[in-house]
Amino acid sequence: MDSLLKQLSSMTVVVADTGDLEAIKKFKPRDATTNPSLILAAAQIPAYQNLIDKALITSRQKLGPKESKREVVKEALDEICVVFGKEILKIIPGRVSTEVDARLSFDTEATILKARKIIGKYNQAGITNDRVLIKIASTWEGIKAAEILEKENIHCNLTLLFNFYQAVACADAGVTLISPFVGRILDWYKAATGRDFYLGAEDPGVISVTKIFNYFKSNGYKTEVMGASFRNIEEITELSGCDLLTISPKLLQELDETFSLLPLKLDAHKPAVVDESIHLDQSSFELMMAGDKMATEKLNDGINGFSKAIDKLEDQLNERIALIEEEIALAL
Repeated sequence: MDSLLKQLSSMTVVVADTGDLEAIKKFKPRDATTNPSLILAAAQIPAYQNLIDKALITSRQKLGPKESKREVVKEALDEICVVFGKEILKIIPGRVSTEVDARLSFDTEATILKARKIIGKYNQAGITNDRVLIKIASTWEGIKAAEILEKENIHCNLTLLFNFYQAVACADAGVTLISPFVGRILDWYKAATGRDFYLGAEDPGVISVTKIFNYFKSNGYKTEVMGASFRNIEEITELSGCDLLTISPKLLQELDETFSLLPLKLDAHKPAVVDESIHLDQSSFELMMAGDKMATEKLNDGINGFSKAIDKLEDQLNERIALIEEEIALAL
């Protein structure tokens, strides 16, 4: 019998949820996703220091010697995400997801400008738009930005998605892919109810993604569903057949070492019919979000968490650029 990972890979596109290049090489996924927290974690790995330094030096050269270190670091943040993305694309055959600065999540125009800048950096490196997904938080402002970007052939992955209404708004906007956060939904329900265990089929995150998947497929939406943020392999196996699942190296390893029969749970060709017809404007979207305490709290927590990761990475880059320029000055 094949491992759960091999069986899953035959019915779902398995995506690596990491910025660790060695983990990606090991598991050979089709696609890979990154976010500020993952890039921050990868930046702590000594083997990747040269990538960080390369981004800082490139940014300094672009802005010139008179520009402040603060501006160099701001430029380097985008450069680092793209540098890691380019390295990942050397390993995988598919797409990499690169995230727009989470601090722009409620600013449509700034999100659009940042996305264009990121895709431009990939294009300058000879990487075509079909190999990149721009990750944007699933706020109303983010969804509207993605709608415009998709019309420019810039493909988007709407992340930090916690409820059905965010998903419907994304599908109506014609986004390429959504990333509902299974494990973070579970976290909220555990904290809210005091219940410390859910069977896979009862998992609130699993139930949410299952409904979204079936709604999209039974209503002819082209938007792909990629379950994300898993806490255990039971959540993953309950979503077998989902378009894509992005999985951490730790859980990929567990799936690879587990041998049992994996049935198909979600079938795009025979979806369960979700008999709802919903179209949202900003007012109704915000009303639905206000009525969903879990989704509102987790969306804000996610944006805050990613923003703090960017702040921390900026601090580290400020220290690093100072050290690099000091070494250059001493060498002259």
